[in-house]
Amino acid sequence: MAEFVVKMADERGRTLQQVESAHTAEELRERFAMQGFLVYEVKPRSLLGVARGQHGKIKLEKFVIFNTQFVTLVRAGLPILTALELLERQQKDPYFKSVLEDVRVRVKSGDSLSSAFDAQNVASKLYSTTLLAGEKAGNLEETLGRWIAFQRIAIAFRKKLIAALIYPALLIAAMIGLLSVLILFVVPKFAQLYHEINAPLPPVTEFLLNFGQTAQAYLPIAGVVLLAAGVSFWQWRRTEAGQERMERIRRSLPLLGGVYIKYQVAMFSRMLSTLLAAGLPLVASLETAGLSMGSLTLKKGIQSSVTRVLEGKTLAGSLAETKVFPEMSIGMIEVGESTGALPQMLTSVAEFYEEDVQTALAAALALIEPVILLIMGGVVAIVLISLYLPIFNLGAQIR
Repeated sequence: MAEFVVKMADERGRTLQQVESAHTAEELRERFAMQGFLVYEVKPRSLLGVARGQHGKIKLEKFVIFNTQFVTLVRAGLPILTALELLERQQKDPYFKSVLEDVRVRVKSGDSLSSAFDAQNVASKLYSTTLLAGEKAGNLEETLGRWIAFQRIAIAFRKKLIAALIYPALLIAAMIGLLSVLILFVVPKFAQLYHEINAPLPPVTEFLLNFGQTAQAYLPIAGVVLLAAGVSFWQWRRTEAGQERMERIRRSLPLLGGVYIKYQVAMFSRMLSTLLAAGLPLVASLETAGLSMGSLTLKKGIQSSVTRVLEGKTLAGSLAETKVFPEMSIGMIEVGESTGALPQMLTSVAEFYEEDVQTALAAALALIEPVILLIMGGVVAIVLISLYLPIFNLGAQIR
């Protein structure tokens, strides 16, 4: 039997929508018509999921705003169904509106809120697990409030990192653009000039002119090759081997390698603290936090630590065996376990490494930015000197 979403009206004109099981849509139409309902739409429940499959996940900021409004309405005394219906009506995004519609239909038919959202595949496993913990403990508003607080901190922290990286990225883009203009447009003009006057050229100038003419001649081919290489690289880095290789490269960077691991440890600590504070057992919290990690190395390390925790080892000892977590974080987690204040200590770990990441990133960028400027200035100076060197030689010969 399949599940269908049935929209109908009763004898008083009130519209109803619910999920029913049947072999065919026609069977449902006949069933409710015999009960006196006017059925005006029957569609498979899976169609909502299919229609949304191409959209992926909802933007995190928008999802956090929705949950903030949802918690506010529930705390004000509104039933969950009423709160969902109200937020669904005021939702402007058609995709998000369809998600909330399906969630409301599932909840109305008897599903829990956590399973209804889990079926949408629009949020991380952390979210549905947090909802499940709140439902089991009977404190959904408090649990969702912790999740919202965690996401707000994570979003703010991520925005700070991105803002710090914008200026170096602009410098690199400007350097590439300037060199491209010089090589593709300026150098060929000088090549034509020196060819007309038949001037003797130094080796460095001759090399630069040949390179510029070759680059201009093969520009369309180079563009196609670069595009194909970019697409291939993008597909490769999404594979497990590609992710592992890229992560090894990130970790081996002189200044930023340690920053990347510390950032991941901070995110993991906040996730685990949020789940434990919501009342989830350690193993379930550890599994969920591990699945939500962006670092493949940490994800595998956490998955292996789950097995060791199940065998009776401490969390600190299990994480230490991964050889990934910094010693400071292991020591703080060990203290939290021994004092029975693990969620609070994990929050302290997160705060410590978030501050450490910001300090280290600021120091790294303070060194990187002048280096980029020096490289840019040096390359441009070499190009210009190479182009004008024959002119200086001609001037000296005339004198």
